[in-house]
Amino acid sequence: MHLPTTTALEAAPPTSRRRIIAWAMWDWGTQPFNTVITTFVFAVYITSSSFGATNDTSQALATSTTIAGIIVALLAPVLGQQADRSGHTVFHLRWQTWLLALISMSLFFIAPSPDYLVAGLVLLGLGSIISDLAGVNYNSTIAQVADSKNIGRVSGFGWGMGYLGGIVVLLLIYAMFIAPGTLDDGLDIRYSMIVCGLWTLLFTIPTFLVIRDRPRAGARPPRAGIIESYRLLGGTIKRLWVEQRDTFWFLLASALFRDGLVGVFAFGAVIAQGTFGFGAGEVIIFGAAANIVAGLSTIAFGLLDDRIGPRAVILMSLIALVVCGIGVYVAHDAGKTVFWVLGLVMCMFVGPAQSASRSFLSRLIPEGRTGEIFGLYATTGRAVSFLSPAMFGLAIAAGEILTGQQNTQYWGILGIVAVLVAGLVAMLFVKDHRHHSTIA
Repeated sequence: MHLPTTTALEAAPPTSRRRIIAWAMWDWGTQPFNTVITTFVFAVYITSSSFGATNDTSQALATSTTIAGIIVALLAPVLGQQADRSGHTVFHLRWQTWLLALISMSLFFIAPSPDYLVAGLVLLGLGSIISDLAGVNYNSTIAQVADSKNIGRVSGFGWGMGYLGGIVVLLLIYAMFIAPGTLDDGLDIRYSMIVCGLWTLLFTIPTFLVIRDRPRAGARPPRAGIIESYRLLGGTIKRLWVEQRDTFWFLLASALFRDGLVGVFAFGAVIAQGTFGFGAGEVIIFGAAANIVAGLSTIAFGLLDDRIGPRAVILMSLIALVVCGIGVYVAHDAGKTVFWVLGLVMCMFVGPAQSASRSFLSRLIPEGRTGEIFGLYATTGRAVSFLSPAMFGLAIAAGEILTGQQNTQYWGILGIVAVLVAGLVAMLFVKDHRHHSTIA
């Protein structure tokens, strides 16, 4: 017996601009973890010479990222399914957001010494797990503020708000701690971690004032244990394979290209420092510019998403990213200007592909199953999330063997490009969302 096939977007009541803005403030508030911590500041700090050789710290970061991804892959769909059954999606989102803020602030204790490398990577990995699980619950709430006519715009606005929030917090910590250059012992970076945690606590308040758990219609489904939850998940996957094969292939294709998108941001700043010679301040300035470009382009492409469809936006973005990624490798010794140009162009297309992927799936999810399906979405992504960090690390090692050079970090971009190409090829075989049947 199938569950109702009315989609969550079709069942969504009309909403106001105020609610959409409040919902998007979660993206704004939690962006410091993605922009400051995992991309432009802490990831660069933990892979700097203070913690060891460039190749060693870069590969250690790739390993910790891989382990965190495996854990998310195992937990996301089951926890999302249980949130659906309990009706407590926003409750879980709230405590996960607060825990993410606490982890961010705890990075203050990571001093610039090889002795702190493992501790820093463990905290970074734990934060990544909580961030991803919270993202499942946050994506599940999009039906509270969007419908089938404006899902592209709403999704793009949320992603764009995140990127723009990243600009503000980057400039804030740069002006307060990094630019003055008066702090020793890594305190410029470490104080920035406290700001990130406080930022998350403060700016997610509007979200939790407006977005609430909705009462379930009818009797609440019985609670399911972990084993039973995995059995039910297996049933969902089987139904997708048998009855919604196109959607099944979209989940696999999006898993590949989304992992490549994560790799672009996760290792972009690391390459800027280790290959192109950017200083800490230059990385911050580049990060601010990257977020301006990414934020504005994601909002603009959200409008395009509603007009031409998310599939076209995804394909356009992936082609541009592959071309620019190859350009970074080819011109790795041409100076900082090359990275500025190609890096910013890449940032222009990362957000639109992420946002369009979310809107693609949102158009297919039935009412009452957003947590499970977005959990499965996270799991398919995380099931291959080892690819980007692993390919990044393997490409560096291959470059070292083939060239005999000590610093072959620039080879890592080829590993990221390979993942993006795999996702692009897979996406070519996925039909437009209008030709998919609603998930049963």
